Amino acid sequence: MAERTRDDDGRPRNSRPRDALGRPLPPGSEGVPRIPDELRLTAPGYLAYAQDLLDKGLAFNAHEVLEAAWKERPQDERSLWQGLAQLAVGVTHIQRGNMPGAAALLHRGCAGLAEVARPAPHSVDADGLIAWATDMAGEAAVTTEIAPERLRPRLTRG
Repeated sequence: MAERTRDDDGRPRNSRPRDALGRPLPPGSEGVPRIPDELRLTAPGYLAYAQDLLDKGLAFNAHEVLEAAWKERPQDERSLWQGLAQLAVGVTHIQRGNMPGAAALLHRGCAGLAEVARPAPHSVDADGLIAWATDMAGEAAVTTEIAPERLRPRLTRG
């Protein structure tokens, strides 16, 4: 088994290139740019970066940005960022054609967002995202394809 790349603290890092849907490519392949392992932004910065990636159809990368926020932001925001990250993974599963996995992650993301106080912090449109994700999960149960333009939810109000 090949040894994994590790950072200075000994944490494993996956340096393999990935395609636009986050699937690993063979070593040496040209992949999409990676999200930095130690990404640190403001809450609006994380949301804007993730929204830009979603708008470009790069839901896996958006998930990585939102996961970085989940790890970096205060504990009382955990459900918000975790729910958003799970919605992005749900979109990734739709893009990959894994509809059962998509529905499961979309429902999990909804459950996380349901725990968030209203109005949600940072102008996140929690109720709109729950409605969108519930619709997508229902559609994933009855179809194998969802139009790409429907996979770009608006993360914030306004």
